[in-house]
Amino acid sequence: ARAAGPLRWAGARVVPAGTLPGRPREGAGAALQALGAKLSASVSKRTNYGIAGTEAGSKLARARALKVAVLDESGLEKLLRGEKLGH
Repeated sequence: ARAAGPLRWAGARVVPAGTLPGRPREGAGAALQALGAKLSASVSKRTNYGIAGTEAGSKLARARALKVAVLDESGLEKLLRGEKLGH
């Protein structure tokens, strides 16, 4: 389980893909890094989350093929606020 608080994303490997209409990718990346996440340019079996915006393309397909958790912009915003995602 990830830690609560400022470093709850500590060590998580995150791959942004596509365009996030409500937040520039650089802004989303900076917010994730501030919480301890490590950004990556490519999806691998070590990736914890994919962040899928519009036109995510091959990164989204690879994340799904590897069964990596994929968040949309709404899911990303919820997690950045510390909210849990419903299933």
